[in-house]
Amino acid sequence: MVSTHPTGVQHAGTQYLPQRRSTDAKLSPNQELLPLTARVNSHEFLEIGGCDVTTLVQQFGSPLYILDEETLRTACQQYRDTLKQYYQGESQVLYASKAWNCLAVCAIANSEGLGIDVASGGELYTALTAGLNPHKIYFHGNNKSHAELLYAIESGVNIVADNWYELQTLVELAPEQQPVRILLRLTPGIDCHTHEYIRTGHLDSKFGFDPGDLDEVFTFVSQQPALNCIGVHAHIGSQIFERQPHRDLAALMVQWLTKAASYGLTLTELDVGGGLGINYTESDDPPSIEEWVIPICEVIQEACAAENLPLPKLLCEPGRSLIANSGVTAYTIGSSKVIPDIRTYVAVDGGLSDNPRPITYQSVYRAVVANKISAPITETVTIAGKHCESGDVLIKDAQLPKTQPGDILVVMGTGAYNYSMASNYNRLPRPAAVVVANGEANLILQRETYQDLIRQDRLPERLKQDKE
Repeated sequence: MVSTHPTGVQHAGTQYLPQRRSTDAKLSPNQELLPLTARVNSHEFLEIGGCDVTTLVQQFGSPLYILDEETLRTACQQYRDTLKQYYQGESQVLYASKAWNCLAVCAIANSEGLGIDVASGGELYTALTAGLNPHKIYFHGNNKSHAELLYAIESGVNIVADNWYELQTLVELAPEQQPVRILLRLTPGIDCHTHEYIRTGHLDSKFGFDPGDLDEVFTFVSQQPALNCIGVHAHIGSQIFERQPHRDLAALMVQWLTKAASYGLTLTELDVGGGLGINYTESDDPPSIEEWVIPICEVIQEACAAENLPLPKLLCEPGRSLIANSGVTAYTIGSSKVIPDIRTYVAVDGGLSDNPRPITYQSVYRAVVANKISAPITETVTIAGKHCESGDVLIKDAQLPKTQPGDILVVMGTGAYNYSMASNYNRLPRPAAVVVANGEANLILQRETYQDLIRQDRLPERLKQDKE
């Protein structure tokens, strides 16, 4: 346990990461991207969750993932409560756990009344082990294996069927007299402005049934007693700032409910996916959670009234917008290299193995120096990782105070898709992670060791050689 000064930071309202009202927090505009509990303590060091970040690094090492529990819970509550306030029917928020799937994160989401969206047998196993009710788990994926589908059926979770092969496999695997509970994932043909790799709603996508196949799909499902089709699902992408595509999706999905009814299918659930973007930089301007939820509720309610349909249970699956701004990564600064009139590189003890998003998606991040949080900004540097890749650059043109080896760099907005996409490239052990709240820090992921790296290795006898 790590204990430091109380935070004293206040926040309120429906905006995700609302502006801090505490004047003694002394956070600059760039530092407003930090979690809600961030403040500058009496040592002029950065605190998160009441814990001095430099003390956390001393105790748990670096790189270190730090998860602020209050920020995560606040986002969960805003999704949950806004849906309840503005939707007249039943609703359920599902955490898209691919953003960060581990026991502690699943347990926090569960304690706030959220269900879990999983995309593999491993994510399913984690969610079940964390105590989730199987009826609140929804299993996604475009190529679920036989073993995964059997595990899902035996566990009693909801399966989001993605394609014909999966539908036919489910019919074969379904136990007698116990229909498998499914939703159908449909491709809406709605495009939006985001990175090509995280755009999933357009027709040229590996996910979901083509809308031209709707009649055939509904006919097939309606004739299969082994399948209990309870709803439809769609998802248009990730890190989306636009509002209209989500309104268009909601209206289209009600049309699908109407069409399904003509085939004798009574679909009671409508899952609009997620995709709300977050502010990785001070120039990003995503809608608030409330601004995302309200129009979806309005469109579905108006469309159902016009079609004389009962309101379905409304589900949504936020991932990034629940957890990204709850997390930061702390690194220790090491070497530097000055190239006159070109660039200054400052290297940290991690990089693409703990955050592959910059090299994969050209993602942009901001950073602060935890032990110089109040120091003036005097340098423009490039933050380089330690891996044997020229492209291992975390941040280009980072605005920082004068740094030196041993300083603690904190990269903001790393709660989503950092740990979950981490690797052992160059055989670096994956970092530890802690959750912080009220001055306490609890280990939720143990740092890997060199022994962990070779735990699954096997050396054939014929390759063994005696040391000389």
